[in-house]
Amino acid sequence: MAGLSTAIQIASMRKDLSITLLCKTLQFESNTRYAQGGIAAVWDESKDNFEKHIDDTLDAGDGLCNKEAVYNVVTEGPARVQEIIDWGTRFDKTKSDVDYDLGREGGHSENRILHYKDLSGAEIQRALIEKAKSYANITVHENYYAINLITQHHLGYSITRVSPEIDCYGAYILNKATKQIETWIARATVLATGGSGQIYRNTTNPQIATGDGVAMVYRAKGRVENMEFVQFHPTALFNPQGENPDFLVSEAVRGFGGILKTKDGEEFMHKYDKRKSLAPRDIVARAIDNEMKVRGDDFVYLDCRHLEKEAFVAHFPTIYNKCMSIGIDPMTQMIPVVPACHYMCGGVKVDQSGKSSIRHLYAAGECSSTGLHGANRLASNSLLEALVYGKRIAEDVVQSIDQVTYREGLPEWNDSGTTEPKEMVLITQSWKELKEIMSSYVGIVRSNVRLKRAMDRLHLLYTETEDLYNTSVLSPQLCELRNLISIGYLVTRSASLRKESRGLHYTTDYPNEQGFLENTML
Repeated sequence: MAGLSTAIQIASMRKDLSITLLCKTLQFESNTRYAQGGIAAVWDESKDNFEKHIDDTLDAGDGLCNKEAVYNVVTEGPARVQEIIDWGTRFDKTKSDVDYDLGREGGHSENRILHYKDLSGAEIQRALIEKAKSYANITVHENYYAINLITQHHLGYSITRVSPEIDCYGAYILNKATKQIETWIARATVLATGGSGQIYRNTTNPQIATGDGVAMVYRAKGRVENMEFVQFHPTALFNPQGENPDFLVSEAVRGFGGILKTKDGEEFMHKYDKRKSLAPRDIVARAIDNEMKVRGDDFVYLDCRHLEKEAFVAHFPTIYNKCMSIGIDPMTQMIPVVPACHYMCGGVKVDQSGKSSIRHLYAAGECSSTGLHGANRLASNSLLEALVYGKRIAEDVVQSIDQVTYREGLPEWNDSGTTEPKEMVLITQSWKELKEIMSSYVGIVRSNVRLKRAMDRLHLLYTETEDLYNTSVLSPQLCELRNLISIGYLVTRSASLRKESRGLHYTTDYPNEQGFLENTML
């Protein structure tokens, strides 16, 4: 959504600009595609208003939201949603077929979630892909993988993380078809590289969510913030056969009336929050994690047996069919669920125009940190954020790009002295080790000892992988591993710096908030 909406907005404002979209695999494969619940926006003004949505967002963000970002997204959101409706996006309507069927999810005080069954992200993405095709100045290339951003560093300049003037001139891109690394020059570069969920054993993110954009910015000495705030979705489908990614059982199911229970059928959320199963995700995920550890269980249940079948199937056909495919009838059996890494609230630090700390480089969507989410993302705010900042980036680009000239004389990628990697098993095994390290020591509940052990293990993986990187012909798998290790470090380092528990970051050494109302900057 972030990349497509930015491209569409620029193309509509400036027909003379050439916009290129590079996709690391196929265009339809993205985090957006897997978003089930929907998009939050103040739609029914007879019951809802901006103040309520702002308050809900600030409450979920636990003191770390940028209030300007929250105001911008909430107030500009309905217009952006209307745009994607005009571009062909379908949302479910009530039986009258006039009003939209607005859902409610954890942390929201009103029904304000526009959705399309349980395929909201895929439906929005379908409409945006079709809209992008209507612009002659948008070109899409599939199976192009970004290796590194091009900055002064590649021209021989020495730059540091505190350097006031780092410029981005484009990126080195691996053409998967030719296996050649190409130099792509741009006057403006936008990162919309999605999440980093593949650092964990259990994640709802697709396999392409390897933190590439954030890792590239960190290597280029750009600013990254709040990486400790990793949102674990409370309810991924527990499948003993194993899946990657884990299948998401949308939070909207709990909004629809699903109730969390232990394996012996007892409710438990009342012990943790007065909102019970509709509490914010961090509270629900920690509650499930605690119940599993105390009881020694591998999962808890989501009970939907009391819900009306026709309505459930109409709202959640994909979830219903998935459960049935593995032998679970949600209308007669409870659904086994476990928490899984779902969303990164931190990322590339950007301003309210989507600009990063590196000049001519923007970031949008999950790879960015706009300040909207703070210490915890309010459900269904992320799709709205992608649209709002897509528009804001477009406005800044069209106003500033005429003052930017192409940089001549950029060096080609130098892979002299490298050979085809002979030990692919090393890459595969290191990836498994990374997932185990992060899941065991930097998961839902953390401690100083766990974080120290994670840092020690990550350092070893880093040195081993850098040796491979410097001596091997690059493959997407090797580059993704390298990026994931960087993300693992950023999450672990940021977590070790926050000497308190806040939002999504919970540590047994500092179980309470300590008033550290600052962003963690790396």
